[in-house]
Amino acid sequence: MKQLIECVPNISEGRDMNIVNQVTAEIEKVEGVKLLDVDPGATTNRTVITFVGEPEPVCEAAYRVVKKAAELIDMRQHHGAHPRQGATDVCPLIPVSNISMDEVVEYAHKLAQRLGDELQIPIYCYENAAYKPERRNLAYCRTGEYESLSSRLGTDEWKPDFGPNTWNDHTAQTGATQVGARDFLVAINYNLNTTSTRRANAIAFDVREKGRPKREGGSPVGKPMKDENGKTIMIPGTLKGTKAIGWYIEDYGIAQVSMNITSIKVAPVHLCFDEVCAKAAARGVRVTGAEIVGLIPKSVLIDAGKYYLAKQQRSLGISEDEIIKIAVKSMGLDDLKPFNPKEKVIEYLIEDNSQKKLVDLTCTGFAEETASESPAPGGGSVSAYLGALAASLATMVANLSSHKAGWDDKWEIFSKWAEKGQVIKDELLHLVDEDTNAFNKIMNAFGLPKKTDEEKAARTAAIQEATKYATEVPFRTMNKAYEAFDLIRAMVEIGNPNSVTDAGVGALCARSAVLGAGLNVRINASSLNDEAFKTDILAKTSDLEQKAQQQETEILKMVAEKIG
Repeated sequence: MKQLIECVPNISEGRDMNIVNQVTAEIEKVEGVKLLDVDPGATTNRTVITFVGEPEPVCEAAYRVVKKAAELIDMRQHHGAHPRQGATDVCPLIPVSNISMDEVVEYAHKLAQRLGDELQIPIYCYENAAYKPERRNLAYCRTGEYESLSSRLGTDEWKPDFGPNTWNDHTAQTGATQVGARDFLVAINYNLNTTSTRRANAIAFDVREKGRPKREGGSPVGKPMKDENGKTIMIPGTLKGTKAIGWYIEDYGIAQVSMNITSIKVAPVHLCFDEVCAKAAARGVRVTGAEIVGLIPKSVLIDAGKYYLAKQQRSLGISEDEIIKIAVKSMGLDDLKPFNPKEKVIEYLIEDNSQKKLVDLTCTGFAEETASESPAPGGGSVSAYLGALAASLATMVANLSSHKAGWDDKWEIFSKWAEKGQVIKDELLHLVDEDTNAFNKIMNAFGLPKKTDEEKAARTAAIQEATKYATEVPFRTMNKAYEAFDLIRAMVEIGNPNSVTDAGVGALCARSAVLGAGLNVRINASSLNDEAFKTDILAKTSDLEQKAQQQETEILKMVAEKIG
């Protein structure tokens, strides 16, 4: 699956849109990166830029942003309300999907080294990318801001992680840049059935990690207590990784608890929502819903939806859209205005919808496209779709069984089976289009020029490579469709007896998917010159075909016995 990271560089210019536009134009030159948001601020004289994509293109775009900002912004002339010390002040990388923080840290370090070496900008690495414990804190890295940088550079204590440790005309213009790796920050406001900012603040102090000052006599108006160093003693809140305040929103006519969740792993959004609800209820206030500010990774809603489904003892093995709907309704994300996941979820915003997908057609449309004079979709795509239907039927039985009256103690067993079915179904749906893509690769290879010996050799190699891929794709379909048999068999054995024939039809579809995809493996393999590869994949194909037919026979026998 595609790895995605987000980058949120903050440049020290928020008034001259000509400069801002030149910097953001660099992002749009990089293929595979999508610019999501540009938020300039005149008072802060700072612009927050958000873009997302696969790691390598994102790092290239980040490099270009820092380079262009260094060319256009002179920090000797910069003034603004926000702390800063560089033309590009901060440049954090953030994991979005299918990538670990450790991997993101590696990309941050590579980016930081490139910026320091090639652009000769002092670079400090912060948060998860920090080389020194004290530099995890961004505020520490910016101690004294730009104005003190001239005295700090040149010292051992403030030697940058990368780039020059000297103050000269170049570093005076560029300042220093902080490159980091951090978790995704979620900004969320909780809507309250009160207009009281005081009540909202009290709830915020109950939950935020920092908590509230400890006061003399335990009175809310008592004098804050100090420790031996004169520092205010704080009573921590219940949610680590969160910052929160209370405020009144005139546009809505309600008070809110406004929260920044700085680590969704430490403080998942759904757990924060429940905790705010509990603390509000303890103070006689009700949370009516929540408002997501900005964009979020899809995992935020998927994790929340599954959490609330589990609390209801309902199957988690339902479609992604249904899981997200449960999350939206459970947290009241549509309380103040409509909530459209397609406009709020990063992964949806960067989907490439330019390519027509077979799986997005209606049933009628798919049948008509298959029946048309076009050679694709063909038997391989149809086989993958049959496999998806096999998994879908068995998943349906699992979901029906999890909701069967009197089987409440079994819901989790069936939920786990349904989740497995969803994974199999989704992969086979992907293979519907991938089989057609594989066919198109072959056709493209045949269309290559063949005038010279070099062109002929390159064309032959491309045809062989495309044919090999077109052999591997239906073999993947065979394997994935065969996985459905375990689910189907389990649903015949322990599932809702009223749906046993649905599972039986699933077995018929799975067997057809395996055998149909096997035909495609064989016809494509026949054109391959790689005899070792051909022999191996054909032997495995025969084995899968035999096992699929055996599975179908055994399962249909069980179905017949169930229905008498």
